[in-house]
Amino acid sequence: MTLARLAARHGVATEYSPSAGVTVSVPDAAVVAVLGALGVDATTPEAVDAALDAAERAERERLLPPTLVRRRGEDALCPPADLPPGTRLRVTTEEGAVLTGGDWERLPLGVHTVEATTPDGRAATSTLIVSPARVPGPDRRAYGLLVQLYSLLSSRSWGMGDLGDLRELATWAGRTHGAGFVQVNPLHAGVPGAPSDPSPYRPSSRRFPDPVHLRIESVPEYAHVDPSHRDTLDRLLAEAAELRERVLGKGALIDRDAVWDVKRRALELVVGSVELGPGRRAEYHDFLAERGRALEDHATYQALAERHGPHWRDWPEELREPRSAERVVRADPALAARVDFHCRLAWLTDRQLAEAAEAAREAGMAVGIVHNLAVGVHPEGSDAWAQQDAFAAGMSVGAPPDAFNARGQDWGLPPWRPDALAAAGYAPYRGLLRELLRHAGALRIDHVMGLFRLWWVPEGSEPTGGTYVRYDAEAMLAVLALEAHRAGALVIGEDLGTVEPGVREELSRRGVFGTSVLWFERDWAGTGRPVSPERWRAECVATATTHDLPPTAARLSGDHVALRHRLGLLDGDPERDRAADAAETAEWLGLFQRLGLLPEGAGDERAEILAVHRFLLSTPARMVGVWLPDAVGDRRPQNLPGTWDEYPNWRLPIAGPDGQPLTLERLTASPRAHDLLRELHARTHPEKARTDAGNARTVPPGARPV
Repeated sequence: MTLARLAARHGVATEYSPSAGVTVSVPDAAVVAVLGALGVDATTPEAVDAALDAAERAERERLLPPTLVRRRGEDALCPPADLPPGTRLRVTTEEGAVLTGGDWERLPLGVHTVEATTPDGRAATSTLIVSPARVPGPDRRAYGLLVQLYSLLSSRSWGMGDLGDLRELATWAGRTHGAGFVQVNPLHAGVPGAPSDPSPYRPSSRRFPDPVHLRIESVPEYAHVDPSHRDTLDRLLAEAAELRERVLGKGALIDRDAVWDVKRRALELVVGSVELGPGRRAEYHDFLAERGRALEDHATYQALAERHGPHWRDWPEELREPRSAERVVRADPALAARVDFHCRLAWLTDRQLAEAAEAAREAGMAVGIVHNLAVGVHPEGSDAWAQQDAFAAGMSVGAPPDAFNARGQDWGLPPWRPDALAAAGYAPYRGLLRELLRHAGALRIDHVMGLFRLWWVPEGSEPTGGTYVRYDAEAMLAVLALEAHRAGALVIGEDLGTVEPGVREELSRRGVFGTSVLWFERDWAGTGRPVSPERWRAECVATATTHDLPPTAARLSGDHVALRHRLGLLDGDPERDRAADAAETAEWLGLFQRLGLLPEGAGDERAEILAVHRFLLSTPARMVGVWLPDAVGDRRPQNLPGTWDEYPNWRLPIAGPDGQPLTLERLTASPRAHDLLRELHARTHPEKARTDAGNARTVPPGARPV
């Protein structure tokens, strides 16, 4: 069929397999709509024929693909073999060196430019990416904490956790308990305006962090606010204290919008009334130069959103395109001042991210801060406005129907166009990774399968009316390996759910760690029983739960089943569902007992949670993650997929078993948390544990060990 041939040329699936032995045909309407979003007219049989002829002719006449990929240490670093005889090649490296001829073995890692000229005068230019074969791996086994930063309030937070709290947590976990990393939720910039979307996985920009995470008192200029403004600052501090008390003492939900309102006014006062010193000014100007147009576009969007609202498609026509908007801003001093304000906030946030990373290193963390890359961006946000050519208009990322969701999913995130990425030498993707890796010991990639293919849903269609679009995984992984190598950072892929055959193997071959969650590790192809620890993979982060799953205490007690029934997410018989869940849990507990990880009779919740983590440590997993709420017995999930207003997703502070919020100070003083982390420390640092035990025996009676 001609439509199928045309779709295949553009990486658009006309059928897919949701499970082994099952093939589902994609409706023609979905294929036509997706091809249209890629700039290919397939609306009539004549248009399909013309588009296919054009694609085949372009393939025959092409000298070079838009992007070439070579892997050092694996591929032969040689030029393309199918060029016409006598073609001259010239390579300009990213440092500006020029190489002619066919000897590419001297090419360094990096992003270079290739120019080809044939004897008859035809010419072409391509981007050449030379990458390592693999991303860096960890030096040694490590355990770490997984936390949603907003949920971690200290006695100094302004209503939600901030980068000062992250710095304190990393220092405490590394120095006191030998933790090797702290993994946080995406800290991407959210869509401005209220009410905002509290989900950190639907941001305005993935390239820049959100200044709502700033610790205001840690901004150096804060200490130099003129005394004449102290009354105003004191009122803001009082508002911040009230926001904190509402959450910690009065049972209120975290209100990101209210927090930002107070922080924004404080930052306007600090930035507007205190001049930067010469050294700080020089540092800021360097930051502006390094971030370049990407930062200017983001700050321009922020300034325009303040005046016209966040939905850029509703802005005046001259503002809907970044370059014309830039001219408008330059002619408006008030707007230009707001652009500078938002640039300053990006710099201040970057500096505090750097300080958190440095604190983790100084605390001895083997990995450090693990940052998080969301799968996409909001269609009305900064990135979608600034990089319109890179996104597929009228499309949304989601997931096809599966055993857990018969209707499929639509996440409301516009996908990148694979053809636009290739044509740009993957510059949008390279720039994104470089920004995120600036202060990361590792990067977690949400829905890492999206490096291979994504489910595109046409606007106005149900998720069942979508199809898969394939990306050049070789190029995507090469860019990832190159940027991770430059940053010296690990990469962790969230590869849960339906994964295309061969994807996990290819990710492993490239050094990308996977994610293994205890309750999902069953022998699905055989007995269905829990997988014994020696059969787990080594290249993964092994954990008991994630932000989208029940905390371990809720899983062990069955509370998560009752919660989902109460909210209408389960429609079966409650008692039958609870019994089935209890049977599954009992299988795991029985395995823990047989392995000697859960002593007979030790059936209390704390002992069982400890056994869960002992089991994770008995697997070969190079990294073991502890969901921080598990350390204090929190029973409430941070996010309950399938709900919106029915459940307070992304707005809960960490709490104890009784649901009472715990400050960072109380959490780090919790005997329950200390018992769990002490065990993890001892099992990941056996030599140090024996030394510490020996030192403890030499402490004089009555002395307090440090």
